[in-house]
Amino acid sequence: MADHYETLGVSREATPEEIKKAYRRLARELHPDVNPSEEASEKFKAVTHAYDVLSDPEQRQRYDMGGDGSGGMGGFGDIFETFFGGGFGGGQRGPRSRSERGDDAMIRVDVSLEEVVFGSQREVTVNTAVLCEACQGSCCQPGTHPVTCDVCGGQGQVQRQVRSLFGNVVTMHPCGSCQGYGTIIEHPCVSCGGKGRVRERRTIPVDIPSGIDTGTRMQMRGGGEVGPGGGPNGDLFIEFRVTHHDIFSRDGNDLLCTMQLAMTDATLGTKTTVAGLDGDVEVEIEAGTQSGDLITVRGRGIQGLRTTTRGDLKIAVQVVTPTKLSKREQDLVRQLAALRKDDAPHLGEFQQSFFGKIRDRFFR
Repeated sequence: MADHYETLGVSREATPEEIKKAYRRLARELHPDVNPSEEASEKFKAVTHAYDVLSDPEQRQRYDMGGDGSGGMGGFGDIFETFFGGGFGGGQRGPRSRSERGDDAMIRVDVSLEEVVFGSQREVTVNTAVLCEACQGSCCQPGTHPVTCDVCGGQGQVQRQVRSLFGNVVTMHPCGSCQGYGTIIEHPCVSCGGKGRVRERRTIPVDIPSGIDTGTRMQMRGGGEVGPGGGPNGDLFIEFRVTHHDIFSRDGNDLLCTMQLAMTDATLGTKTTVAGLDGDVEVEIEAGTQSGDLITVRGRGIQGLRTTTRGDLKIAVQVVTPTKLSKREQDLVRQLAALRKDDAPHLGEFQQSFFGKIRDRFFR
């Protein structure tokens, strides 16, 4: 078996670039379209096979260690590729496109409960791939352009004929000179390294819908990374997380909170104003209000997702018994007790805790 290094005319210490140049030089001389002789055809197959082995780091390592560099498949690999599709893209015909769709991206954004009530707009910063301004996605230095590969003639593929149990089999393989693109970039763009895109931090406006909850995802079409070779952008997915609020929590589109109420206000009733998430809220306390009672203020909750209807604000009351009274206050309370003549303390039906009662009333 011929030595692959000798076939290409390079030393065993040759760099990948030296191997590639040697292959291109020999392929231009021996390609069947240039030299139709049978001898040139056989040499071309040998040169192509040598390049296939030495241009792949793993195959080259196996070959240098004494293997054939084929990974144990030998000619059967070519046969399988013929029947089941080989080369780039599983049987692709014609040159590959340098322009490909970019990857999708996902970011997580923390939003406050205030932003969720009606929705809002936020600017977020993402680190992503954007179009190279220097080459505008062409991958070439400004003023230059790709040239047609002189090995495959712009087809991106070359034929190879191998002997098998079934006779001579012709297979199509990606051109090793242009990597299947059909063209060669002789002067890659310096700014992007011939990729047609660069990484950059950019700021984009994001519309935060009303009514979203933790885990809600939103898709922004075309907001992801620009593709190689200036290809179309992928999509950007935004996952929201609603942060904790010290006063309000939520049940669907309803807002939940508690209110501490003085014993006198609970007894006599009153009107008060509390600060809601979207402005002041007037609350009417009925006389005789008990701990655990629920006051509902209609339409002061969260505006639902994809609707204009708002939930309610639900306030659970906690009546606070004073712990320190002046002598005059104590005398007045004793007078009230004497006037009311309430029943003496006695055992009755078991009552749930205050927070248990609130939970049952909030979520029933």
